[in-house]
Amino acid sequence: MTLSRKVAGGAGALFATLMTAAPALAQAAGPARAPAADLAATMVNKGDTSWMLISAALVLLMSIPGLALFYGGLVRTKNMLSVLMQVLMIVSVASLVWVCWGYSMAFTSGNAFVGGFSKLFLKGVGPSSVAATFSNNVYIPEYAFIAFQMTFACITPALIVGAFAERVKFTPLLVFVVLWLTIVYFPMAHMVWYWAGPDYLADAPTDAGLLYGWGALDFAGGTVVHINAGIAGLVGCLIIGKRHGYKSEPMPPHSLTMTMIGASLLWVGWFGFNAGSNLEANGAAALAFVNTFVATAAAAVAWAVIEQIVHKKPSLLGGVSGAVAGLVAITPAAGFAAPMTSIILGFVASAVCFFFVTTVKNKLGYDDTLDVFGVHCVGGIIGAIGTAIVAAPSLGGQGWIDYTKFPSVAGEYDMAAQIVTQIKAVVLTLGLSGGVSAVLFYGIKATMGLRPSLEVEVEGLDINEHGERAYNY
Repeated sequence: MTLSRKVAGGAGALFATLMTAAPALAQAAGPARAPAADLAATMVNKGDTSWMLISAALVLLMSIPGLALFYGGLVRTKNMLSVLMQVLMIVSVASLVWVCWGYSMAFTSGNAFVGGFSKLFLKGVGPSSVAATFSNNVYIPEYAFIAFQMTFACITPALIVGAFAERVKFTPLLVFVVLWLTIVYFPMAHMVWYWAGPDYLADAPTDAGLLYGWGALDFAGGTVVHINAGIAGLVGCLIIGKRHGYKSEPMPPHSLTMTMIGASLLWVGWFGFNAGSNLEANGAAALAFVNTFVATAAAAVAWAVIEQIVHKKPSLLGGVSGAVAGLVAITPAAGFAAPMTSIILGFVASAVCFFFVTTVKNKLGYDDTLDVFGVHCVGGIIGAIGTAIVAAPSLGGQGWIDYTKFPSVAGEYDMAAQIVTQIKAVVLTLGLSGGVSAVLFYGIKATMGLRPSLEVEVEGLDINEHGERAYNY
């Protein structure tokens, strides 16, 4: 198997033994590599490092306060605080799980499906250890890479809770998150993003995750984050059941102002999410930045236009929903598309997500509270498959890079074959996340219980689960 597709968002970290095995590595590597002892001094760029640390902070901004306020504003007043607490605690728990065993499972050499345990509790990681980027002989501090990827592990399970907001117990939810991260997210991150790095492909040409080996393109998490979380959310809302009073009593968002603030923070933070996934502060990161900007704008405009045509009134809720759909869709394509094709992708994703949110959900009758499936899963699928089209050099895309060559060169691009590969990646993600999530939800439902009592649900989760209210009036 030849590894040759450029997949940003998760370069394989150099092993902890790099520093102690410097002479042997330098001898085996040839003139393309410098001695390991000199890496930190000669090959770690301060600009790249600064950008990665800023990007990590931006992605954290997406979760808290961004996602928390976006979701919180969409629920009823009696459940506002519960959503804030759920997102806050998921981020906190996920960050601890990540540094204890998640990073090792996702970004160390193991097999095609999951990494190993060589870096449990960050064993062997220090200020002088480094992680590969997408350029030969260019590295970033491993701690910077760990922090950046940690924020992805934090926001992904937090996305799931929107599908069954207002009707889930707090403690069982956190148990689900720990199990889901371990069994679903970490293996998916490994399969899509782990590879040996450009300097090591000659020595370890098959040291990569399964989907990377297939040649699947996912710049910043269309499969790993959005489809992964979206299908888990759908499974959860089906197993937990509909909210009491769903379709029989009004359940409008209690604060679209907060939702707008949250959506705006998501958009700002998403620049770190997408442009940061390039791992280097260069032209490719700038391209991902611009694509993220214009695809989101196009999707927001598209949703508003569709509402104007269908309902005669463009709504703020529709505008922010369109913006999020655009952010989701451009995520896997951010570093591969051109700005003009990114705009088209944003328009298409917005229209398809609008159809699922307003028509398909009503026809099928499932209660996806905050449209996690309709926006994140569906938008992620559109983006993942659409990446194969917009990445084509004939349409101004970046194609893929053959890292087995030094220096790296552009490879021949086959759009039809790439579409097939992207569909395979989507199907695997849906099957793995959907199937395992169903087992976890049913297991927790049978043991701990997932749903609060009817009385608690009617009164609200804020006062019953947390003994507080979001508003004291």
